[in-house]
Amino acid sequence: MATPQATPQQKIGSGFGARSTAAEVLDGLDLTGKLAIVTGGYSGLGLETTRALTGAGAAVVVPARRREAAEAAVGALPGVEVDDLDLADLSSVRDFAGRFLASGRRIDMLINNAGVMACPEVRVGRGWELQFAANHLGHYALTQHLWPALAHGGGARVVAVSSAAHRMSGIRWEDVQFERGYDRWLAYGQSKTANALFARHLDRLGAGVGVRAFSLHPGPILTPLQRHMSTEEMVDRGWIDEAGNHVNPDFKTPEQGAATQVWVATSPRLAGMGGVYCQDCDIAPENEDEGPGPGVRPHATDAAEAARLWKLSADLTGLDRIVG
Repeated sequence: MATPQATPQQKIGSGFGARSTAAEVLDGLDLTGKLAIVTGGYSGLGLETTRALTGAGAAVVVPARRREAAEAAVGALPGVEVDDLDLADLSSVRDFAGRFLASGRRIDMLINNAGVMACPEVRVGRGWELQFAANHLGHYALTQHLWPALAHGGGARVVAVSSAAHRMSGIRWEDVQFERGYDRWLAYGQSKTANALFARHLDRLGAGVGVRAFSLHPGPILTPLQRHMSTEEMVDRGWIDEAGNHVNPDFKTPEQGAATQVWVATSPRLAGMGGVYCQDCDIAPENEDEGPGPGVRPHATDAAEAARLWKLSADLTGLDRIVG
């Protein structure tokens, strides 16, 4: 089957925007009979995503590193199932996927939402830098293992939650694992670029069997993702005041922050599209300007970079089961 033409990286006029909520983008959609897997779906944006999807009738599997916390947060929601998953441990990823595949269910939406941001230097697995390992490699491996349930019947969407932080760093091919000196923000930026490139290449491989992939920037939101930042650091950035109150008017609520990933996972407007980076409930424009600003930088959507990252990820994890 021929691969569908690449989707242009330009707005389509979705009718939603930066202040739309997850519930609003799902208004009128009936997701009864649909199944979503939301990594980290019990905290921050993931929790709001789980709430919105179940509110529209979907069943949601929430794989979690902290299972007790997950069960406390989402256990009472209808149609939610909690399981164990540590994205920084490839054996844990394999075991979770094995349990899910044994259930014989298909996946309609895989929302790779979990992540860690700007943490102290930590090494996992084979000496991998934690943010690259958990934010990218773990989700790469998860998608590889779950591919039979995604490709079965076609129509599935894979959503990679990236960030505007991709602007801070492309893939550091000369030192991906930061072995020559660690910078927690550059490491985070690299991992968010990796999320976008992952979706770009996955869409190229999966489109022929009806599996489409997207990446997105949820917008600036204060959630537990900032756990590794000090109050002083957030005050200096103008996010909060010294009493901990939100002071930046550009910041979204968690309900608004979850809207773009829910829109990407479900919107009929995106039928037949994929491989693009989205923002504020629409496809984001490309932006080559340096520094802060809307849109996506070309290094995060480049097809050659995406293919190169895919090969590196396959070499590191030993997984390359998805063939276009």
